[in-house]
Amino acid sequence: MLEKIAVFGILRFPPERVSEVLPYLKTLVDATYENDGCIAYDVAEDPFDPGLIRFSELWPDENSLAKHLVAPHIEPWRSAARQCGLLEREFTSYEITGAKPV
Repeated sequence: MLEKIAVFGILRFPPERVSEVLPYLKTLVDATYENDGCIAYDVAEDPFDPGLIRFSELWPDENSLAKHLVAPHIEPWRSAARQCGLLEREFTSYEITGAKPV
């Protein structure tokens, strides 16, 4: 049986500040892929809701996600997000059990 952790989340910024956020997001995504053991870490601005950034993450296990949340590149990202006017943050993790390829 394949067991994984999925995370879905959103961050909201003032639409006029999203261009400031993008370089920091790129750094976050690159560092996450290089260091944190994620399977997938996808980030995109919602084309129908300016300023809304959606996250979709897949982790091999809870331990990998926990390590990611305290990795050295996370606090600089959070600080940059606040400086860019972060308005809302909501993330939820889900345990996936019984997953199978389709």
